[in-house]
Amino acid sequence: MRYASRTDGNQPDIIHALKRIGASVYYMKQPLDLLVGYRGKNFILEVKLPGEKMNGLQSAFCLRWCGSYHVVHTVEEAIAAVIGPEALK
Repeated sequence: MRYASRTDGNQPDIIHALKRIGASVYYMKQPLDLLVGYRGKNFILEVKLPGEKMNGLQSAFCLRWCGSYHVVHTVEEAIAAVIGPEALK
């Protein structure tokens, strides 16, 4: 089963914000959107518009993935996933 590849409208803002805090951002596209490096740690982020869910391929990947991943909808969620929620207080 093939899923259409498209960029969510909030993704450029999220990438820009992550780079502004000093993160390295690599756009993977498949199976999830972004590989983010920050202060020696790596994060996998799936960017979705509010109300959207992962497709079957993405869900299957996450079930098999032994590391962490985050589904983010906003700049604030992306920053919190990388820095930690306390950074937004």
